[in-house]
Amino acid sequence: MTDTRALAAQALADVALRGASLRDAMERYAPKLPDARDRALLMALLSDGARWWLRFDAALDRLLDKPLRQKEPTIHALLVLGLVQLEILQLPDYAAVAATVQAAKALQRPRFAGLVNAVLRRWQRERAELLAALDAKPQTRHAHPAWLARAIGRDWPAQADAVMASDNLEPPLMLRVNRRRTDRESLIERLRLDGYTADAHPWLADGIVLPHSTDITRMPGFAAGEFAVQDGAAQIAGDLADLKRGQRVLDACAAPGGKACHLLEREDIALTALEFEPKRAQRITQNLDRLGLKADIVIGDAGDPPAWWDGQAFDRILIDAPCSATGVMRRRPDVRLHRRDSDIAPLVAQQRRILEALWPLLAPGGKLLYITCSLLREENEAVVNDWLERHQDARAAGFSLPAGQPAAVGWQVLPGDGDLDGMYYAVLEKS
Repeated sequence: MTDTRALAAQALADVALRGASLRDAMERYAPKLPDARDRALLMALLSDGARWWLRFDAALDRLLDKPLRQKEPTIHALLVLGLVQLEILQLPDYAAVAATVQAAKALQRPRFAGLVNAVLRRWQRERAELLAALDAKPQTRHAHPAWLARAIGRDWPAQADAVMASDNLEPPLMLRVNRRRTDRESLIERLRLDGYTADAHPWLADGIVLPHSTDITRMPGFAAGEFAVQDGAAQIAGDLADLKRGQRVLDACAAPGGKACHLLEREDIALTALEFEPKRAQRITQNLDRLGLKADIVIGDAGDPPAWWDGQAFDRILIDAPCSATGVMRRRPDVRLHRRDSDIAPLVAQQRRILEALWPLLAPGGKLLYITCSLLREENEAVVNDWLERHQDARAAGFSLPAGQPAAVGWQVLPGDGDLDGMYYAVLEKS
């Protein structure tokens, strides 16, 4: 029998110390566990291990005489998971410690079993003092990298603590009903009859909210393409696009295709889904096929239209711009481990390049949606504001949403606003 905690330690070491994505780690390690309950525990350990790594990794510097990160990365990750079990999952102390010690043996590191036991027992004895030290700094209090904690404090001083605290809460599972296949009320009724707690989102017309994540492939309606998973913040694009039948629409940087599918569910349009990476474009095809939708999928660089554009203007353009993903860390906790301060300037340059390249493709009277899943002003309103100053044929449309707050230009939803992910929207109209 495979030890779930040992497997989780190997996976977490891959994510936190070797740069693997959380998704890739789950896809690699979960198939080794035949029992669904073990896979659920693996996901909980791995998600919370990534989410709280920067807190408990720092704690181990106080608990260990010699660091283990380099020489024994899997044991280091196992110790982080031991602290996660005690503090976050709040498993019984004896069970968490005993199971973590056993995992060290399952990893064929029996000589570290005593060390694992000693470190976790010391944490229990010195817990109050250690927690006070970790809580003294925003980066270890909220398990955010120091550069990002500073950036959030700078950009959103009044909301900084609430934003970082929200990043560490389990988000609800949000679905988007496929209007082409069913209606929201019917789907909710079937979900409830099947034992799920499901409610209509209060202001997103296609949104359904479930309190916890689950295996969506087992839910009624999934195989028939009656719904997709999509956070409510991303569903806002369906309203702001203001679609009309017959319009030509470009979804730039389209993978995995959530927004493209939503637009096709909403209206009869001719949609081009543009994606730079062929492998990611395959996910667009998979989502379209399951939902029974059709689009023209094009592989190309959004910043180089002559290489793929047919010369016909678009009535609507969505730029879901490459960004830091700092708005979706509650759903993708590994972002905080992999993103660096030095990444932001190149991302901003890419955002400006794409916006500049795609504006000429928009028909007069058309609308362009500039979207990021970032909460950093540098990637959002600063990009759009600077661009508007240099384009006399463009204006920013005013709008408001039931969640979030107005930015200098556009609208910012911060993580946790309305229990949504963080996302920025600007609507640019061409005269």
